[in-house]
Amino acid sequence: MSQEDREAGPLAQFLAEDHRRLDALLQSALVQPTRVNREVYDQFRAGLLRHIGMEEKILFPAVQRWRGGDPLPITAKLRLDHGALATLLMPTPTPAILATIRRLLMDHNVLEEGPGGVYDLCDRLAGSDAESLLKALRAAPSVAVMPHSDSPAVMTILRRVLERAGYRMDTDMGTDVPVTPAQES
Repeated sequence: MSQEDREAGPLAQFLAEDHRRLDALLQSALVQPTRVNREVYDQFRAGLLRHIGMEEKILFPAVQRWRGGDPLPITAKLRLDHGALATLLMPTPTPAILATIRRLLMDHNVLEEGPGGVYDLCDRLAGSDAESLLKALRAAPSVAVMPHSDSPAVMTILRRVLERAGYRMDTDMGTDVPVTPAQES
């Protein structure tokens, strides 16, 4: 049976379903091209921070433990993405910020959900620990969400964190553009 023919394991199913829920909230948060539904966005924001916390505090440490103390090499990239996403959630949401979040999540989720991705690997490595890990993920607490900050310092940090993760936000165009090697300094 090929890996693509295999049904996703319980960890992959749970985490990918949370991605779908978050994607739907993000999609619903942009009411019109120029207006953000703050109530829906706030649900997305809290949910994404909780999801990042589940991966950073529960999933990644478990994988590292199963690998005898060695983290997955892709974990470094995922953590850069998590940092960029968390920083994007700091300022007041704008259509440009939502577009950047959407683009980053599209790329990020493939690394986690795709065949041979992190979630698939977790299900394979978990063995008899899968059920207890799933229970811990389900019980992960909500994350404290701070008020938005639009200070110049936050915006400077946002641009730096995005660049480190391989992205930039073009606020004039309201879109984001992945950084290509020729653009990096």
